[in-house]
Amino acid sequence: MLRCLSGVGQLRFFITIVCIFFLFSSAYAQDTEAAGEQRPLSLDSDLVVVEALWQADGSKETEEVPSTAQVLPPPLEPPPLKSVSLMLDWYLSPQHAALIVAEARGLFTAQGLDVELLTPADPSVAIKLLAAGEVDLALTRQPLLHLFAHQGAPITRIATLIETPLTAVIVKGAEQSDNAAHLAGLHYGYSTQEGADILIHELVPRSVRQTDDYRTPQSVHFNTVSAMDSDTIDAIADGFYHTLPQALSANGIATHTLHYGELGVPRHDGLVMLANNSSLAAQSETWSRLIIAVEEASEWIVNNPEAAWALVVATHPVLDNTVNAAAWPDIQRRMSLSPAALDTRRYGAFETYLQRKGLTDTALPVSRLAVDLFTP
Repeated sequence: MLRCLSGVGQLRFFITIVCIFFLFSSAYAQDTEAAGEQRPLSLDSDLVVVEALWQADGSKETEEVPSTAQVLPPPLEPPPLKSVSLMLDWYLSPQHAALIVAEARGLFTAQGLDVELLTPADPSVAIKLLAAGEVDLALTRQPLLHLFAHQGAPITRIATLIETPLTAVIVKGAEQSDNAAHLAGLHYGYSTQEGADILIHELVPRSVRQTDDYRTPQSVHFNTVSAMDSDTIDAIADGFYHTLPQALSANGIATHTLHYGELGVPRHDGLVMLANNSSLAAQSETWSRLIIAVEEASEWIVNNPEAAWALVVATHPVLDNTVNAAAWPDIQRRMSLSPAALDTRRYGAFETYLQRKGLTDTALPVSRLAVDLFTP
C-alpha cells in the first residue's frame, strides 16, 4: 500500500510541474503579443524625458544658439605694394605716355607696384643717380647708354619705350643745294652728351674742326629756342623735332630738319629704361612685372589713341597744348609694343659704329649693354 501511495505522489508532482510550465508559457506569449503591437521608433515618435533627468535652472537664461554666423570674417588685406623709383630723362612729355597711362589705369598697382616718376633737375644726372644706387630705374637714349657703359657705369637696358630717335639736327633756314658743305660751316649747339660726342663729329669733318676759324660747339642746356633766337647758334645737333621747329616758327624762325639716318648714324632706340647691374638679378622679377604693365599700357594707347591722349592731359594738364597735341599721332606710332624685346643687331651695330668712328677703343658685347628679361 505504501508503494501505491508513493506512486500517486510522484504523479501529482509531475502534474504540478507541467501546470506551472504551461502558465509561464502563456504569460510569455501574451507579453510578446503586447510588445508586437507597439510602433517602432521613428523621427515622428514622441520622446518622453523623465522629469528628474531634466531640471531647468530658473536662475539662468537660456541662450539661443544661432544656426548661421551673424558676423562675416574681416576680408584679407592685399599684400603691400613694392615701391619703385623711376627717374625720367627730362621733363614729363608725351614720350612718357606709356608710364603715365600705366599709372593712371592702375596697371602698376595690378602688378603689385607703387611706381614714383621723378623729374631730374638736370638731364645729365639721371644715369649718375642710377649708377650710384640713388634710384631704382632711369630713362635715357640708346647712344647715351653706350657712352656711359664705356665709361664704366654699371647700367643695363631692360626695356625700350620709343623705338626711333626723337631728336634730330634742326638747322635755321632752308636746305641748301650743297647741304653737306653748308652744314660743315655752321655754328652748332647741343644739349646732350651724344650731341657733343657723336653728332658734331658727323656734322663737321675733322678737317674743318682743325681750322683756325672753327667755332667750338656750344652747350645750350636745353634752352635752344633762346640760343637760336639770339643768333648764338645756327643749328642744334640734338633738338626734339616734334616740338622745336614749331616753337621756333612761333618766333618767326624758319628751320629744316635733318634726321640722323641721313648722316650715317645707325638706327637706334629713342627712349630706353635702364637698371643698375648690381641689382638686376635680384630685382629681375620686379622689373619684369613693371615691363608687363608698360606693355599693357602701350597696347591700350595704340588701340585707343584719342582716349589715351585725353587721359594723358587729364592726368597732367601741363601737357595740354597744341604743339603736344599735334605731335601725339607720330609719337604714339613710335612706341614699342614689346618693350622687353631686344634687337641685338641694333645694339651691336651701334657699338661697331662708335669704334669705327674712333669714339671708343673696343666694341662692348651686347650682353654688357642690354638684356631681355623674358628670354632665358
